[in-house]
Amino acid sequence: MARPIEEQAILVTGATDGLGRAVAAELARLGATVLLHGRSAERGEQALAELRRATGSERLHLYLADLSSLGEVRRLGEEIESDHERLDVLVNNAGIIADKRALSQDGHELTFAVNHLSHFLLTELLLPLLQRSAPARIVNVASIGQSPIDFENVMLERGYDGFGAYAQSKLAQIMFTFELAARLRAEREDGVTVNALHPATLMDTKMVRQSFGRARTSVEEGVEAVVRLAVAADVEGVSGRYFDGLQESTAQPQAYDAEARRRLWELSEELTRP
Repeated sequence: MARPIEEQAILVTGATDGLGRAVAAELARLGATVLLHGRSAERGEQALAELRRATGSERLHLYLADLSSLGEVRRLGEEIESDHERLDVLVNNAGIIADKRALSQDGHELTFAVNHLSHFLLTELLLPLLQRSAPARIVNVASIGQSPIDFENVMLERGYDGFGAYAQSKLAQIMFTFELAARLRAEREDGVTVNALHPATLMDTKMVRQSFGRARTSVEEGVEAVVRLAVAADVEGVSGRYFDGLQESTAQPQAYDAEARRRLWELSEELTRP
């Protein structure tokens, strides 16, 4: 049975803006110790101060890392492991959309690197801490926008499209979710659950306004869906599922292809190796 939320420590990546910030605020209001991840020191310190004022919580802590650098992801994992005896929930939320093809600091296609590879590595690094804190949860914030992975063109050197890159990375997150859940079950490690979700369609965030020009739903709808998977009792023990908002849903067919999931896992391991 999960500990009372007042005893839980929760890490939210991409927590200085948009959905991540709103999720962090709600979790802080509920009483959790919230670890905020951001990339910019200036924006991070500003978000930390504003969230402390808004929530009245002093149990907010800021961690900085550029997720386009696997070295910084490793440092982030080490800092969390060093600073905290427990981690009850990992919310892999940070994400980007890039209009033009660019490379990460490690030479990988930027959107795939930030949205998928960084969270694959961070989860791997923090999994022992999550297991020691069991029952624990991993929540991967994906999207209803999902494109199958072409393993001959994963880095999109041919035919780059900004939304296509984003949709590929989001399906990768869902495939990672399903595969990790299956591997944990096979190892009888049922103390950690992992689920993915599309929080809400075109929420009113800066990324949506810049990329799509308009919003269709509120950030609050997305917050409700993410926080439910992170801490609600009704999904305790549920693992390896994909949700559209509050409802369990069906992902793109490639997510159910065991061979494709294995291939993505092995590629992700290879690309994140030091």
